[in-house]
Amino acid sequence: MAVRVLVIGSGGREHALAWKLAQASSATELHAAPGNPGIARLAECHPISAEDPDDVLALARSLACDLVVVGPEAPLVAGVADVLRHAGIAVFGPGAAAAGIEGSKSFAKEVMVAAGVPTASRLPVARPPCVVKADGLAAGKGVVVCRTQEDVDRALSELAALGSPLLIEELLEGPEISLFAVCDGRTAVALPPAQDFKRAYDGDEGPNTGGMGSYAPVPGVGDDEVTALLERVHLPVLSELEQRGTPFVGLLYAGLMLTSEGPKVLEFNCRFGDPETQSVLPILEGDLLELLAAAATGDLAGIRSPGAGGAAVTVVVSAGSYPAAGDRGTPIRGIEAAEGLGALVFHAGTAVRGEELVTNGGRILGVTVLGETVADARERAYAAVGAIEIEGSRYRRDIAEAAASGWTASLEL
Repeated sequence: MAVRVLVIGSGGREHALAWKLAQASSATELHAAPGNPGIARLAECHPISAEDPDDVLALARSLACDLVVVGPEAPLVAGVADVLRHAGIAVFGPGAAAAGIEGSKSFAKEVMVAAGVPTASRLPVARPPCVVKADGLAAGKGVVVCRTQEDVDRALSELAALGSPLLIEELLEGPEISLFAVCDGRTAVALPPAQDFKRAYDGDEGPNTGGMGSYAPVPGVGDDEVTALLERVHLPVLSELEQRGTPFVGLLYAGLMLTSEGPKVLEFNCRFGDPETQSVLPILEGDLLELLAAAATGDLAGIRSPGAGGAAVTVVVSAGSYPAAGDRGTPIRGIEAAEGLGALVFHAGTAVRGEELVTNGGRILGVTVLGETVADARERAYAAVGAIEIEGSRYRRDIAEAAASGWTASLEL
């Protein structure tokens, strides 16, 4: 009998999850809600709201799901996982209280301090240099780095419009990495580290976005370093959340700054990162379904971290006006040509109009290519991106440039 899996979400991250879950060793009946045109090639899509717990529960029951995998943060913060668990349905994703690690930056800071996890210090007032953050969810865009008073004034104005309290932190310097950990409430299994490119334009210029590209693994962050980070960052947070009566079951994502004083946590997310997932999962060895199901049922004990083979680079093709605005209705051409060059093309903001694939969002596609090295994957990724035609779109041209040229992370652990 097939294992029935429901993936919640409609972006590039969920397309990558569906792609990897479809390769499970067990026979899998794959569903998605609401899904997208790319996911529809792998799973049956159901047009419901991902953020409505009652709709999700009704669908999961009607499908007799064995496992629900929640992709985005908003449904988790809205309590979708709580409703499913209460109904006896296995779900990979934290309940609303534990999802507060992303839903509230102030809560995350409180947990980190209590757990002794190294992080940026809070500041009483916004004076440059500093970082101004919206406390609540902001789709990856609620953080402004301020080096001048003009930056501070702009940040306070822009983020106040989100209607969320603001958090002021010291400005940390150094390269960033993302480290995902699959968690069962008590223990964790790390996935290969990745590096994300958040700024809109080349050279890390422009406003923050949800992410313009990524690569994995990160040179210099091997198994020993990953184990040390897991013990220093993720496991203390899991212990603290468990002591509070809100165990974290799902994907705990630490955004880390590699400072001269050692790694410090910039933020925690309560789900797979986007677009890092599009780089991490293709190089992941082993059965993702088995791993997520073990976490959802509280049984990660004895499961080792899955290995990784080769490298992957992901380049995001976005609307020209992203992140200020998206694009809708523009024809998308060249995906088959890109796939012919060896690319995995993950749909992030697409729709079907008639029989034509068109744009439907800010980040439109994530183009991922595997290679033996980051340099090899990067060269081929940009060749594949060049085959895609979307009028008015753009992409960064420096994704993984430093790593491809020999840069290696240095961790003071």
